Amino acid sequence: MNAIDELTESFSRLPGIGSKSAGRLVNFILRADSEFVSRFSKQIGTLREKIRACSICGSWTENDPCPICSDESRDRSVICVVEQPQDCKTINSSGEFHGLFHVLGGVIAPLDGIGPEKLRIKSLLERLKSGDVSEVIIATNPTVEGDTTALYLQKIIGALGIEVTRLASGLPVGGDLEYADRLTLARSFRGRTKL
Repeated sequence: MNAIDELTESFSRLPGIGSKSAGRLVNFILRADSEFVSRFSKQIGTLREKIRACSICGSWTENDPCPICSDESRDRSVICVVEQPQDCKTINSSGEFHGLFHVLGGVIAPLDGIGPEKLRIKSLLERLKSGDVSEVIIATNPTVEGDTTALYLQKIIGALGIEVTRLASGLPVGGDLEYADRLTLARSFRGRTKL
């Protein structure tokens, strides 16, 4: 295997990158100026040294605690629980949520050997014991595992007397009913709102 094939194979291991896309990336790098390639390789090489999980929420950060946990202007009475660190950035970029986050690090998936003890649930409960939190928004993905995790969290957090809500799911904005699957339509009807 030559250097091109090795790098192509490495790129194809990235999520969402197939062998053709990986080949295009390698060819782009071969045509790019050496300054870009040098900077790019250095950024990849030092990423894991510079980035760590926030000691409070679990999101990726260079500074601990992360900028969101450090921001005193954020609403500390609301915590949004997400599956992965990148979910914090996605939700925060909407500009609609101004509370804090908590990253679980996955979802309950018994078939994969992932139970509640393998997630960051214990640290979430410790955060909730402060008494400052009045609502926990569960923003796990609308999958079987995401729903299982949401129900588990609802049960243990609800027992603490804290309001537990879940992000709405259903038809996307600009979506077409003709292309919606049965589960999406069912969720849309159950989550309908008054006009």
